[in-house]
Amino acid sequence: MKLISWNIDSLNAALTSDSNRALLSRDVLKTISTYDADVIAIQETKLSAKGPTKKHVEVLNDFFPDYALAWRSSEEPARKSYAGTMFIYKKSLDPTVTYPQIGAPATMDQEGRITTLEFEKCFVTQVYTPNSGNKLDRLSDRQVWDQKYIEYLQTLDQQKPVISSGDFNCAHEEIDLAHPDRNHRSAGFTDEERTDFTKLLESGFTDSFRTVHGNVTGAYSWWAQRVKTSKTNNSGWRIDYYLVSDRIKDKITKSEMIDSGTRQDHTPIYLEIDL
Repeated sequence: MKLISWNIDSLNAALTSDSNRALLSRDVLKTISTYDADVIAIQETKLSAKGPTKKHVEVLNDFFPDYALAWRSSEEPARKSYAGTMFIYKKSLDPTVTYPQIGAPATMDQEGRITTLEFEKCFVTQVYTPNSGNKLDRLSDRQVWDQKYIEYLQTLDQQKPVISSGDFNCAHEEIDLAHPDRNHRSAGFTDEERTDFTKLLESGFTDSFRTVHGNVTGAYSWWAQRVKTSKTNNSGWRIDYYLVSDRIKDKITKSEMIDSGTRQDHTPIYLEIDL
C-alpha cells in the first residue's frame, strides 16, 4: 500500500491561481502523481462548505485520473474556507468514508479536521491538528483536542490496525526542528504539545519515519514561508507524520519526505506498508 499526505495550504489557490506559489504547488502535485499512490491525504484545503468546485474536480482529474474524492470542509459556526481535509483515492479501493467529530472544544469539530477511510484490513485516517496560536491562546483547547484525538484513534485501533497521517502541528523531539533552543515556548514545540504527542505514541502507535530512519537529524517537513532562506538553510520542522498501530510497524517498508523543490511551507510525506 502506497500513501501520501500533504498540507497543501489552500487547494483552491493551488488549482486555480497563476501565482508563482500556485505554479510551484502544481509542480508538487505532478510529482505526487508519479508515485501511483493508493491514497493521498490533503490537509488545509481551505475550500468552501460546498466543497470542491467543478473546476477543482476537473483539474484534480487531470492529475489523478481514476481516483475518487472524499472531502470535509469547515462549516458554520466555524470560520469559512478554513482548515479542511480531503482524500484522493483509487476508485477501485471503494472504502467506507466517515467524517468523525471527537467532542473537541470551541469550533474544532466543525473545521473539517479529520476524515477516515475504512478498508478491509485497516483504517486510513488523516488529521489537521489545530495550531495553538502565536500567543498560545489556543493551547488549552489544543490539549483537549489532543486527548480526544488519542481516544478516537484508540477506538479505531480496537477494531483493526490504523494508519494516521497529517499535519500534527508538533515537533516531537529536539531533533525534529533546526533550532529547539529558540522555540521552547513556540506553538508546536511547547512542553505540553510534546507531552501529548508522547502520550499518543504510548497509546499504541509508532512514528513510521523514526522506525525507518532512527535518530537521523536535519530531516524536516515544513519550512517557514515568511523566512526567505528557511529552506535553503534547512531551518525547518518535522511536524507531518505517518503513525501506524504498533502491531503493524514491522510492515513498514518506506517512510520519507517527498522533494517539493524550492516551494516552502509543508512538503508531502510518503509511506509504503505491506499489508
